Amino acid sequence: MTKAERTRQFIIETTAPIFNKKGYEGTSISDITAATRLTKGSIYGNFKDKDELAAAAFDYNLGKIRNEIVARSIGLKDPVDQLLVYVDFYGEVFDHVYVSGGCPLLNTAVDADDSNPELFSRVCKAMLEWHSHVRRVVEYGKKSGVFLAETDAEAFADQFVSLIEGGMLLSKTFRNKQHLNSNLLFIRKMIVEITG
Repeated sequence: MTKAERTRQFIIETTAPIFNKKGYEGTSISDITAATRLTKGSIYGNFKDKDELAAAAFDYNLGKIRNEIVARSIGLKDPVDQLLVYVDFYGEVFDHVYVSGGCPLLNTAVDADDSNPELFSRVCKAMLEWHSHVRRVVEYGKKSGVFLAETDAEAFADQFVSLIEGGMLLSKTFRNKQHLNSNLLFIRKMIVEITG
């Protein structure tokens, strides 16, 4: 990695938690320079504008979650186990996610909805990938006889993702993990109900 690449990565890693906590609009260039101890010129020497840096920070925050879920999923063949990776992961990491500002998907979806089309499109893509993965796991489970044939994979994926994100939102808002725990327990029941 070149010095320029290391500097760019340092800026992303340093500002990612700030963007996640304060949002795109709430993060100022002075927040960025204070955290990195770099000049405004150095920041803009590595990123054409705040939009590009915010997008890179979002990708970094999302990548940390995605990489952990992928690592936990390696070698899992049973579709039940593949779905439970998400349940276990979000149940275990809530305290860390809470301290770091909340779920980057949810935060950025709300923050960038009307103000940053490029950033919002990244959120939409990430949400669609997650939803599609859950739907594919359910379809695989149906084909392999693990899940009931009449299971609506699309509706299941809708509920699955909504319950996790909604639980994260409520738990962060009310500063009480019980909301997320309740939703994760409900997902476990949903999985049992579709198991043949």
